Amino acid sequence: MKMGSILTSIILVILFCGSAIGDRTRTKLLSVKGQDGMSAAAPVPSDGVCKSMVETRGYVCEEHSVATQDGYILSMQRIPEGQSGKTPGNRLPVLLQHGILVDAITWLLLPPEKSLAFLLADNGFDVWLASTRGTKYSRGHISLSPNDQAYWDWTWDELVAYDLPATIQYVHDQSGQKLHYVGHSLGSLIALAAFSKGQQLNMLRSAAFLSSIAFLGQMTSPLARFAAENFIAETLYRLDVHEFNLRGEPVIKLLQDFCSKPGVDCTNLLTSITGQNCCLKSSIVDVFLEHEPQPTATKNMIHLAQIFGQWLEKEV
Repeated sequence: MKMGSILTSIILVILFCGSAIGDRTRTKLLSVKGQDGMSAAAPVPSDGVCKSMVETRGYVCEEHSVATQDGYILSMQRIPEGQSGKTPGNRLPVLLQHGILVDAITWLLLPPEKSLAFLLADNGFDVWLASTRGTKYSRGHISLSPNDQAYWDWTWDELVAYDLPATIQYVHDQSGQKLHYVGHSLGSLIALAAFSKGQQLNMLRSAAFLSSIAFLGQMTSPLARFAAENFIAETLYRLDVHEFNLRGEPVIKLLQDFCSKPGVDCTNLLTSITGQNCCLKSSIVDVFLEHEPQPTATKNMIHLAQIFGQWLEKEV
């Protein structure tokens, strides 16, 4: 690993950890109805994925929500047609599931001709986006608040057991037909885990995995490797930080100001998180920082780090 990447990773970890510990603001809540009719505690978003990222591009978009069996309320969006409007014929549903530390907006960051969600919609698919529990638009629960420690008591095992079945079942029921599934990173891991047990397969036509996580030994992200090797998530958990949140306002503001300076190319900042990436442009940094990264459970980060640690041991 190059020294510049190491220094970038160390600085980001220090900033993000300080943000995670220091960002203790309360969340405004409203009451909605859960799947079983119980009152649910759901944050009040100031906007929505459809309003902020889809309709502004000239696409029709629907906001949906689904409750998991363990009480979390997940946000989903549907793009039922392309930019040119409805086309004849049956539109097959496709569900896009994002990776770690992002949400459904990750499929919408690039222009329509380069974003997978828009490309699929323009090519005749009925596109569905899902955001995992704990992210900005999926922070609801039938009884818990994101300020409760119990709200964050989960890892990707629960995403396999509850989030994935809920979203696949919902798209299947709404469309009345089997669907295609596309998972990126963590979205591939939870699908592989479910499919290995024969779960959800009866509702799927196909599955495609991008940057799939079956093993983490080849992970190229300097920041992720540094965090795993130095037990950052474990340290935060011992400090009673159960929400792993990198979106502390001071950190995001600092990075936005820094990246806006003439001559500063912040694609290096993003590659420190993603690893080498063919398609990152400096122009996407501002859009990325406006919406990402997203929170997850600290326990989830520990679980992922443990998988990486197993491969480190094999390399020794």
